[in-house]
Amino acid sequence: MPAQFYVVGGAVRDALLGEPSADRDWVVVGATPEALREQGYRPVGRDFPVFLHPQTNEEVALARTERKSGRGYHGFTFHADEHVTLEEDLGRRDLTINAIAQAADGSLVDPYGGQRDLTARVLRHVSDAFVEDPVRLLRLARLAARFHDFSIAPETQALLRRMVDEGEVDALVPERVWQELSRGLMQARPSRMFQVLRDCGALARLLPEVDRLWGVPQPPEHHPEIDTGVHLMLVLDCSARLAAPLPVRWACLVHDLGKGTTPPAEWPRHHGHEQRSARLAQAVAERLRVPNDCRELADTVAREHGNVHRSAGLSAQAVLRLLERCDAIRRPERFPLLLQACECDARGRTGLEDSAYAPGQRLPPLLQAALAVDTATVAAAAAERGLKGPAIGEAVRAARVQALEVQLQPSESASRDAL
Repeated sequence: MPAQFYVVGGAVRDALLGEPSADRDWVVVGATPEALREQGYRPVGRDFPVFLHPQTNEEVALARTERKSGRGYHGFTFHADEHVTLEEDLGRRDLTINAIAQAADGSLVDPYGGQRDLTARVLRHVSDAFVEDPVRLLRLARLAARFHDFSIAPETQALLRRMVDEGEVDALVPERVWQELSRGLMQARPSRMFQVLRDCGALARLLPEVDRLWGVPQPPEHHPEIDTGVHLMLVLDCSARLAAPLPVRWACLVHDLGKGTTPPAEWPRHHGHEQRSARLAQAVAERLRVPNDCRELADTVAREHGNVHRSAGLSAQAVLRLLERCDAIRRPERFPLLLQACECDARGRTGLEDSAYAPGQRLPPLLQAALAVDTATVAAAAAERGLKGPAIGEAVRAARVQALEVQLQPSESASRDAL
């Protein structure tokens, strides 16, 4: 029998849902590596035979089976040859909705009921082999954030808890955790990913700093939702509604970590949580090897989000200090991202999801006024007056304060110097 090629996985699933798919994965049945090479396919797989199509560069994998041989997602041995059937290959996949294949003539091969579960909008594992790969737990949580109206089958939920109880989740390496978390944060309902992880106990293993926020109260006059964990989920979903980029969404996730370390005797107040949040955010970023653009924005948002919220009525001097602490003078291109994260925090409160965020409108023109100062001219004039070193820097700051005073309304420029 000649080799048969099938589109498999997410491309088939998304087509059945009427959604676009970025790329297609192929599986070939009845072929050998040697036969594919002779047809011009280029081998790229290290762990199992995967090839690139000679014209389209799409990935084509030999049908294969796998057997658990150790802990973690690397602990597998694979078997691939021309005798492995399509049904055997589909049987090793994670979810039924990802275990549908489409032949060249458009017909579907669906031995595990994936179409049924798509119609019922259910996420269900294909077999108990699901528990052997801890990455599957993360992928399911990420898919739940994308397909947020899908339920998780009770028997699949039980498998997730089993994976946590048996320590499979502890074998995940930081790079894979970050890869799946970052993709899940970019989905339509990122809160769903964290709810799934929390429900099975995985969040406490992977991100205990986030998990401990549930049950921590906040002042009801500022947070009608009261619970810090509930607030965090509202903030994340606001970031999705605003189509925020990944650095903003990561900053939203870790901006309030310090509230989880407030002694209960001080609840519902959280004095000094900003600095504690920044330290914890840095520790999490180091542990998960988070990219610099995400960790740097998160650090600033954690430290300064409260000050940005309270920036109305600041004097020119206080505004400049705030801009300097946010590194907005040196990196003005990042300031809109910081403001967007702060807006998500402000709107991540019950009943305030659609409220306007005044600092997001007020602070950008002030930054532009400070940046518009011709610092070279100011510095040259200061040097002509005999000033040197730090004194020249102070002259530049004074010029920026003056520009901010002009930009501010008269009533604001005379206001308190609070920060």
